[in-house]
Amino acid sequence: MNKPAISEKILEDVGLFVLDMDGTVYLGDHLIPGSLDFIHDVQKSGRDYIFFTNNASRIPEYYVEKLKKMGLVVTEDKIMTAGDVTIAYIQTYYPQARVYLNGTPLLEQSFRNHGIRLVEDQPDVAIQSFDTTLTYDKLDKICRFVREGVPFIATHMDTNCPTEDGFMPDCGAMCALITESTGIAPRFLGKPWEETMEMVLELTGYKRDAIAFVGDRIYTDVATGVNNGAKGFLVLTGESDLQTVRTSDVVPTCIFDSLDEMRKYL
Repeated sequence: MNKPAISEKILEDVGLFVLDMDGTVYLGDHLIPGSLDFIHDVQKSGRDYIFFTNNASRIPEYYVEKLKKMGLVVTEDKIMTAGDVTIAYIQTYYPQARVYLNGTPLLEQSFRNHGIRLVEDQPDVAIQSFDTTLTYDKLDKICRFVREGVPFIATHMDTNCPTEDGFMPDCGAMCALITESTGIAPRFLGKPWEETMEMVLELTGYKRDAIAFVGDRIYTDVATGVNNGAKGFLVLTGESDLQTVRTSDVVPTCIFDSLDEMRKYL
């Protein structure tokens, strides 16, 4: 399929851009050309932006430093992750729970910093995240807990994480293995689920119809917007291409080659 024509007024009603990071703003340790100019132009136009990444293997402090090294200085309040949504979900629905978490040391520390008790045995809830320290023992343990009836939660549903060298298995792929073994699917959080939209609304004060989610994945970034009363813009710099669009049930509000093309419509 060919990319649909873009209206000159496509961004006219957008007050807040919720930007994905991996595959949208940067790949690996390098900014995607034009992404820094896009952010500067958003600010010049009097609009706002925040970053929301489903990559829960890191925490906001990490992303502040990562972006700084690439020439973009932001504060922690500009960055949200699926890990943050999961922490809020646990605090709301499982207060005082004993939590088993398959996640990176950074994510584990973030959970502890928010008063969540992490355990290795007899959990009240089991969580799978994008765990780059994943071992067979960890997989075996969470499968056992899930089979025993412990509620199964996943920080996000992304199947792959884009890198400079291609893709690496993400949380969704890890959960697929667990589901195949146990017959039980997780309760996914992060994008595109309502909890993410609710957190954005609460922290920014914007109304849904003034928000645009921007990213390279149709089933997470774009779907968060179009399925929750906002806009969903797709950029073709990461996981999705036009073939993905053709076969998807989710229809982007608009498709851009990159943030560099998108900034021309600000």
